[in-house]
Amino acid sequence: MACVLQIDFNMHGPFGEEMAKAFSDLAQSTNQEEGFLWKNWTENSETYEAGGIYLFETKETAEKYLDMHSKRLAGSGITEINAKIFAINSRLTTITRGPIK
Repeated sequence: MACVLQIDFNMHGPFGEEMAKAFSDLAQSTNQEEGFLWKNWTENSETYEAGGIYLFETKETAEKYLDMHSKRLAGSGITEINAKIFAINSRLTTITRGPIK
């Protein structure tokens, strides 16, 4: 069953177009992760927050990615990470045009 992974953390930039340029390689590598389907990148330059909403094929692949990504963020000095994994109600999501398989 597909699962959503929600991650956010404090980050002091870059944001906007600078963020897109700085993290384009990371975005490409994310596409290669096991079970990864898509990601919406999130940012708020006013509150210095960033993160993303991800869709994975299974809870297990979401958990595996979260573990790896948390370690990567910690290596960049980001240690306070908010993360949650949710199951998807496919029937309701389809009604509201959610992008699931």
